[in-house]
Amino acid sequence: MDTETKTWFVIVNPTSGNGSSKKYWPEIKGLLEKNLFVFEFAFTAHSKHSIQLVHDAIQKKVRNFICIGGDGTLHNIVNGIMTQNKVPTCEINVGVIPIGTGNDWVKTHHIPKDFEAAIQIIKKGNLASQDIGRISVNGFETPVFFNNLAGIGFDGFVVSKVEKYKHIGALAYLYGTIVSLFSFKNFKSTVTVNSEIISGKTLMILIGLCKYSGGGMQLTERPDPFDGLLDVTIAQDLNKFEIIKNLPKLFNGTITKYKKVRTFKASSVTIQINEKNWPYIQADGELIGKGNIEVSIIKKAFSFYC
Repeated sequence: MDTETKTWFVIVNPTSGNGSSKKYWPEIKGLLEKNLFVFEFAFTAHSKHSIQLVHDAIQKKVRNFICIGGDGTLHNIVNGIMTQNKVPTCEINVGVIPIGTGNDWVKTHHIPKDFEAAIQIIKKGNLASQDIGRISVNGFETPVFFNNLAGIGFDGFVVSKVEKYKHIGALAYLYGTIVSLFSFKNFKSTVTVNSEIISGKTLMILIGLCKYSGGGMQLTERPDPFDGLLDVTIAQDLNKFEIIKNLPKLFNGTITKYKKVRTFKASSVTIQINEKNWPYIQADGELIGKGNIEVSIIKKAFSFYC
């Protein structure tokens, strides 16, 4: 690709990777310049700043972005792309230089953490378009979009704890999982998927597009970000002992074979919470609220350099 003929907008989250993005930005900037990228850049000032930066850049006819940050930064860039209506979302292309706590999305697409190698992937110009999930929380009109995995229940509770442990890297999720074991209570839910209704006590419900989440955990059975379907996992009433016993299975993917876990492929799923205390909902490792959700899929909506 002739990087000199394109205008790029680089979004840097200075807090990603426990401050690594800010620390390494001069080196990354130098590599982009060496590879003849013509770009403007901005540092995010707050958690959802990327959304506004994307909207503003698209208004200025920018169609190529580079994300320097982790899964949360990419999540917000995706939401910026999906919530604008100026151009079709698949005409906006994103390259990723991963610096984050979990770096889960890039694992599915084999995007390296090495700066130069990640830049060469963007420079080469090969594009792919994956599916995007759309979440409506409590029937609100403003949806939230996700590109990796969303969930409600125990995994959302873990995300609520992880922030204070991010300085230890990907292990933050494992530590957060162990800490959460002692205070999370399973909840009653009704899940409607493929015309089937599953009710009862629930540990967590996961809706995946890509393979990894939570610092490398594999919680869905057959995720494929290109197949036009959500990969749904319902972990039913597992107790603390069962979670501890099955911790290795969370990372090697065999948790989906456990007797209290059910999996589905579907284009949509509805989750109703039958409790006064609603559990947390997370999307791509970002907390997005509490309550009932409807999730659907938008096929091949997100274009990225791979």
